[in-house]
Amino acid sequence: NSKRAAIEEKSDTDAEGTIRVSQVIVPTLTAFLPSPDKATGAAVIICPGGGYRILAINKEGYDVAKVFQQWGVAAFVLKYRLPDDRTMVHKEIGPLQDAQRAIQIVRQRAGEWHINSNQIGIMGFSAGGHVASTAGTHFSHAVIDNKNNISLRPDFMILCYPVISMTDSLAHRGSRTNLLGKNPSPEKIKEYSNELQVTDQTPPAFIMQSSADNGVK
Repeated sequence: NSKRAAIEEKSDTDAEGTIRVSQVIVPTLTAFLPSPDKATGAAVIICPGGGYRILAINKEGYDVAKVFQQWGVAAFVLKYRLPDDRTMVHKEIGPLQDAQRAIQIVRQRAGEWHINSNQIGIMGFSAGGHVASTAGTHFSHAVIDNKNNISLRPDFMILCYPVISMTDSLAHRGSRTNLLGKNPSPEKIKEYSNELQVTDQTPPAFIMQSSADNGVK
């Protein structure tokens, strides 16, 4: 799903110390593993937010992972590709591909990392919450190679002030435009409105929201 492009990843730090990564074209998965004697067996893949435009990689990624690590939970920060027509054939599936691949990798190597393969969840903040909830509602449709049929279903979701809907009345417009384009079809809006994709197979979710958040309804 990648196209060659003369684009380089950028990183800058704002006045509050938040590291903002943009133009991500090579995804990475950074592991924060607890010591084996503290490991609970649980693991969480963390998707930072940033409106599908940047990633707040430390505040909503590395800093969170270090706390989970202290609690004995293996944490993995996913630096997912940001949707861009210049670098992707189908930009709307790029972040989901990276989330599915992360779940696949962690489940494949669970024994090596002292992880219970049935306790692998996904966490996301803001637009990263959309990545996480897409992984939690679209797992039956693999957008990556999965010849060994490894389960791509996260066992739980932690959704922190998440972007969930792409509908006109609820969408965070910047996230929707960056993911689906300026004029998405009704079919695409429905497909990526994850509140409309919940079934009895959807993993349980802990949802955190704040009345102080004026950005995401």
